Amino acid sequence: MKLHFCLVLAAAATLPGLVSIPGQAAETFPSRPITMIIPTPPGGGTDINSRLLASIAEKELGQKILVVNKPGAGGAIGVEAMLQAKHDGYTIAGVWNSPMTITPQMFNVSYNLDSYVPILLTDTSPITFCVMKDFPADDGKAFIANLKANPNKYTYGTDGVSGMVHLGGELVFGSLGIKQRAIPFGGAGETLEAFLGRHVDIYGGSIPPIQPFVKNGSVKCLLLTTAKRNKMQPDALSLDDLGIPQDQAALWHAIISPAGTPADRLKILEHAFQDAARSEKYQSFAAREGEDAVAWGSAKSREVVSAEYNAFGKVIANLGLARKEAKQ
Repeated sequence: MKLHFCLVLAAAATLPGLVSIPGQAAETFPSRPITMIIPTPPGGGTDINSRLLASIAEKELGQKILVVNKPGAGGAIGVEAMLQAKHDGYTIAGVWNSPMTITPQMFNVSYNLDSYVPILLTDTSPITFCVMKDFPADDGKAFIANLKANPNKYTYGTDGVSGMVHLGGELVFGSLGIKQRAIPFGGAGETLEAFLGRHVDIYGGSIPPIQPFVKNGSVKCLLLTTAKRNKMQPDALSLDDLGIPQDQAALWHAIISPAGTPADRLKILEHAFQDAARSEKYQSFAAREGEDAVAWGSAKSREVVSAEYNAFGKVIANLGLARKEAKQ
């Protein structure tokens, strides 16, 4: 009987998600609700995206995912709140690029690239550069040629100094040998308003806000910052078309967990969120938003995030925006 009992314990200890301790019942993960921190106010793109994924993933996990919004400091407050929680898989976060690959290189935050583990990179989408219909270029190559021939003549709207559009624009324009003036705004909405009012020459931002004006023919979008073209703007040139796919600056959303979270629990979370991101419900949502639902797992996500961190680090340093600790 004693031998049989030991064999049962040994077999149970090999099952993922189980913790077998003599004298105690085995714990299955997750055995209680999971908290997902979203470092933005309710209603924005990251919030909507993360909530949808959580609602789908919790069905497979068999537990509720409680969403908590903790905005502030460009997302840093929410990320730090996640890192201060116990690293047991029960506190995760739904994030976007800026607080993960930009903020740690510019501001004195308590975390860096090694402080967290990407569970899943859920989707990618391009920054698009668009002009009014009377701009003297009708395709991407003519647009680039015009900008090269007229350095600093045109202005492009961004989501603020060191925002994704600003750094993505500087990365791509720099690779193409283009120098134009970046004008900061509070986000895509403000940029769009300034662009339509002709206060800036070029719209830089995500696809959904500008798309109605593309459809009515008043605006033409000519250049994307992703390696691949986008179905919503199929005529805009991609970086693959231009021979510089390695300089991609894609907008993305991800689910992350603190470093040190048990590997077996990370696997369970990764599997549940990958299935959620591959679901018809999420795929349809992403398509409507001009996003590619990639559902990249932890290893692939780490590669993408690390490459972006390094690329933006060079741009930040060239712009003189790196915090002292981040300077080479």
